Amino acid sequence: MEILQVHLSLAAKPRGVHLVTREILSQLPQVSMFETGLLHLFLQHTSAGLAINENADPDVRHDTETFIDDLIPENYPKFTHVLEGSDDMPAHLKSMLFGCELTIPLFEGRPALGTWQGIYLIEARNHGGRRRIVATMQGKARNNVV
Repeated sequence: MEILQVHLSLAAKPRGVHLVTREILSQLPQVSMFETGLLHLFLQHTSAGLAINENADPDVRHDTETFIDDLIPENYPKFTHVLEGSDDMPAHLKSMLFGCELTIPLFEGRPALGTWQGIYLIEARNHGGRRRIVATMQGKARNNVV
């Protein structure tokens, strides 16, 4: 069993639901070294989240954002954590709702995502900035490459 860990970052994005599969995998060429295993992605932030969902129709991302903004609105009058702006407490709740980590199986040197699956960044702040991810890969090496 081999284990590798890589620190990567995602470019700053506006608030919303963003398909980031290519951006993440372009920074992880080491994935190709695993015959089978797991890719664990840990987002080091409390105001954004990670999810897997449909990668084809952008309406899915739009509808997801619309729904979570309706579910957890800005300027909710009962929030007391407001020093960092009206988007901060809703961002923390959205991060908890989606979570900050994903585990994806690896098979034959690639993430074993379904045909229509992609990795989403749920950016919950209006100006969240660059986002850091710790990627940990573990598994059986392809032809003892790792």
